[in-house]
Amino acid sequence: MCGIVGYVGNKEVVPVIIEGLRRLEYRGYDSAGIAVGGNGDGLELRRAPGKLRNLEEVLNERPIHGTFGIGHTRWATHGRPTEENAHPHRDCSGRIVVVHNGIVENYLALKHELAAEGHKFVTETDTEIIAHLIEQELESAAESGKTLSLEGAVRRSVRRLTGAFAIVVISADEPNKIVAARFGPPAVIGLGEGEYFVASDVPGILHHTRNLYFLADGDMAILTPAGVQLTDFEGNPIERPVQRIQWDPIQAEKGGYKHFMLKEIFEQPRAIRDTTLGRVSLDTGKVFLSEMKISDEDFRRATKINIAACGTSWHAATAGKFMIERLARIPVEVDYASEYRLACSLLSPAKPRTHSPHSAR
Repeated sequence: MCGIVGYVGNKEVVPVIIEGLRRLEYRGYDSAGIAVGGNGDGLELRRAPGKLRNLEEVLNERPIHGTFGIGHTRWATHGRPTEENAHPHRDCSGRIVVVHNGIVENYLALKHELAAEGHKFVTETDTEIIAHLIEQELESAAESGKTLSLEGAVRRSVRRLTGAFAIVVISADEPNKIVAARFGPPAVIGLGEGEYFVASDVPGILHHTRNLYFLADGDMAILTPAGVQLTDFEGNPIERPVQRIQWDPIQAEKGGYKHFMLKEIFEQPRAIRDTTLGRVSLDTGKVFLSEMKISDEDFRRATKINIAACGTSWHAATAGKFMIERLARIPVEVDYASEYRLACSLLSPAKPRTHSPHSAR
C-alpha cells in the first residue's frame, strides 16, 4: 500500500513529511513526491522515481519551503513507476494537488469526459483525474456565479468516483488547508497544538502526536491551523472519538509482532472483514461484522478457491496455489487484485464434496 503524510501548522513542512514517509517505507513503494505551500509562491512539487533518498537528493538540489503540504510514496498500479507518474498530481492550472491511495475503477470514463471538456492529462495514472474533477467543479461553480470551497469541490468529486480511495488535497488558492477523504484505504488524522497531520497509517505521524482520529468510510476531514472539522461526503458534521495511542513507534509499525510478515499473516482475517464491509447485505444495507462467521461445514463444501493479490503477494499466492491444491485437493486460481473484477475467472457456488480434504496426505 502507498504511503501518505500531510501537515499544516507553523513548522517547516518538508522535514515533517519526509520523516513521516520514511517511517512508512516498510509498506514498499517505487517512487516518491511532495507538494508544499505557504511561502507565497503557490504550490511547489518535487518528485523522483525509486527510493525516498532520490527525492531527498532532488530536494537538496532544489529546496522548497512552506508550512503546509502533502507527501506520498507510490506503489504503481496504473502507469509505470516514473517521475511523471509519481504523486502528487496536479490539475491543468497546477494550483490543485492530490495524493491518492487505492484504485479509481471508472477513471477511463471520467478521463474521456474531462478530455472532451478540454482538460489536458500528462500522466498514465488514475489519480490525475481526481485533480481535474476538483478543478472542473470549481470552474463550474465560478461560471454560475457561485463560490465553492475546496472541500465543497472535493465532496462533489468523490461522489463521482467508483472504487476505493483515500485522497488528500491542497490548493494554492486556499493556503493552510488540507482536505482528506476516505472510502476504503485507511486514513488517520493527528491532533497537535496548532498543528495537524494526516497519514495513511499511524507510524507516519506517531512521533508527533498520539491523539488521533481514525476516519471511517465516507468521512472527510478539513485541516487548518485552527483545528480539524469532520463531515460526511454530503457535508453533514460528524464526530469521531479521539483515540490516544499508547504504542511506541516500533510497536506501531509491527503491531506487536516479531516481524512484518507475521503481522500481515495475522491481519488477514481483519483485512477480509474490512474488504467485505458494506457488502454483507445488499438487500437491507445493514452490516453485522460480528455475525460474519463461516462454519466448518461451509468450508467443507468449497469446491474452488480464488486468490486475488498484487506484487509480492501475487508471488506468494502463486506458491500458495500449489500448496493448497496439494494438501486440500481443491482447484485454486490466482488473479491480479487490481484486475480481479474484470477477470474471466468463474466463481462456482459451493457444493457437497465426496472426498476427504486430507486424502492426498
